[in-house]
Amino acid sequence: TLRKPISQSSMADWASKNLNMHTQGIFRRRISISNMLSWNGGSIKKPMLITSNRAIKKEACEMFKLVQSYMGDRQTRLDRNHVALVTVTKCWSMQGLRDELYIQLIRQTTDNTCYRSLAWGWELMAISLAFFSPSPKFQSYLEGYIYRHLDSDDNIAQRIKELVDLKNKKNSKSRKKRKQNTEEEGLPISTYAKYCYRKLQKVAVTGGKKGLRKPTVEEITHARNAIVTPSLFGSSLEEIMLRQQDMYPGHKLPWVQTQLSQQVLALGGEQTEGIFR
Repeated sequence: TLRKPISQSSMADWASKNLNMHTQGIFRRRISISNMLSWNGGSIKKPMLITSNRAIKKEACEMFKLVQSYMGDRQTRLDRNHVALVTVTKCWSMQGLRDELYIQLIRQTTDNTCYRSLAWGWELMAISLAFFSPSPKFQSYLEGYIYRHLDSDDNIAQRIKELVDLKNKKNSKSRKKRKQNTEEEGLPISTYAKYCYRKLQKVAVTGGKKGLRKPTVEEITHARNAIVTPSLFGSSLEEIMLRQQDMYPGHKLPWVQTQLSQQVLALGGEQTEGIFR
């Protein structure tokens, strides 16, 4: 059973206290919180979150470009697997970057009019949650954001349509337009959100990837594949049982138990001393 996360008013209060408010124009007018947390096709000149760490300040701006590259909103020579690896490795190695990544992903998946970009943003969030958790200070905010997308597919489609119509009216004479895509491609956003919600609960307890060995491309690929097809071994029992409901609804015994027994027998386990006697 999912517990109800913090309210939207509490999220707004958190944002007002922790966002590193950006400015624009020659008069350096402050950008509103709603604009700070809406999709941006340009670059950023300082972190989204308040920090005094110089290294974080520098890396945050470069990471925003990586997020845009992964989502297809910025051209890059790197393939998406490598972009994800660089992004995840930076945050895995530098703990202070983790909340910054998650708030950047929240921004880039809010009021995003390109469904493919939107889905890839959620995909990167899911991959990241396989390696590290947000800080306890930021966890409730991220949880609240994900929670509000668990059953939001119709609302998202309608919101994209409204934004596209609005931009078309404003930019009817503009020569440079972003390619719009209101059709749903691939997985529904709610599928990503449900996976991220379960993953957040788990990583908040386990702490994510441990050890000194940096993330690998293989681990990135595994994390992406697990969104749709969680592996039988290496996923939580809850994830395995949810998958069993879809694939084998008539099975009376846990799928993992029967598969494990078959593998033991296939390798001659019944003749091996120490397993059954």
